[in-house]
Amino acid sequence: MKGVKFLVAFVVLALASSFAYASDHSPLQDFCVAIDDYKSGVFVNGKFCKDPKLATPDDFFFSGLNIPRNTSNPVGSTVTPVNVAQIAGLNTLGVSLVRIDYAPYGQNPPHTHPRASEILVVQEGTLYVGFVTSNPDNKLFTKVLNKGDVFVFPVGLIHFQFNIGKTNAVAFAGLSSQNPGVITIANAVFGSDPPINPDVLARAFQLDQNVVKSLQAKFWWDNN
Repeated sequence: MKGVKFLVAFVVLALASSFAYASDHSPLQDFCVAIDDYKSGVFVNGKFCKDPKLATPDDFFFSGLNIPRNTSNPVGSTVTPVNVAQIAGLNTLGVSLVRIDYAPYGQNPPHTHPRASEILVVQEGTLYVGFVTSNPDNKLFTKVLNKGDVFVFPVGLIHFQFNIGKTNAVAFAGLSSQNPGVITIANAVFGSDPPINPDVLARAFQLDQNVVKSLQAKFWWDNN
């Protein structure tokens, strides 16, 4: 009987623990402006914090998202991030923003954000967007978005945007992390440093090894 009670208590504690860590911890202070000088700060969530008494409005400010970016690159898009690297005051707050510029028929290639969900709104143009669910279903959800339309990409899932219009397109997206991270699938698989063994990729993608080597020899553009 004691063994059963212990087991029940253990399971309850395990469940409570899993719920407690299901999302980021709430900050225990108003803000934590990130600094690089460890001698004058406190380490919190990946960054050192500036003394709050020394914080300024500029620690919470960024300018320039109204400026179109150059999209003359192999993928035809450019992502302008506004995360903790650009606004130090975002540290511990769990949000960030990006502007994405697309050339006609440009794309933001299939990628994932390991630490954030994303909500995207189209400001100009027409985008074909989508995401793929995890194994074993790998179900594709897609939508054509016009100006003012909004679409959500769940955390960690592979997703993309493709400008299907004949004119430039612009979108803005909010992400649920101050440092969401990005893994562009083609870049990570075929452009890793050092390269993944071609035998591994040839079998995984059911390709001839020469095709794999050709893909690994390409320059994989990072649009971020």
